[in-house]
Amino acid sequence: MAKTSSIERNKRRRRMVKQFAAKRAKLKAVVQDQAVPMEERFAAQMKLSELPRNSSKVRIRNRCELTGRPRAFYRKFRLSRIAIRELASNGQIPGMTKSSW
Repeated sequence: MAKTSSIERNKRRRRMVKQFAAKRAKLKAVVQDQAVPMEERFAAQMKLSELPRNSSKVRIRNRCELTGRPRAFYRKFRLSRIAIRELASNGQIPGMTKSSW
């Protein structure tokens, strides 16, 4: 089980990304538009850098929903490999069976 503080920090980052997504996208569009004058693009870049760092999408860490484990994460299930194995062995994931040959 991951530390509760790590899990909560990641949840806070997800909320911040949602909160600032529109503002961040608008500023990024101005910065990347070559038709806009250089001064306006620079001003937009400065405003973008003033936003909280945790509002950036790249700072979110994929974690298991059950345990908070940061590694061996399956995006499709939003679970770690260990949690998937336990749930599949108990028959709690529909359509998934343990492989044997």
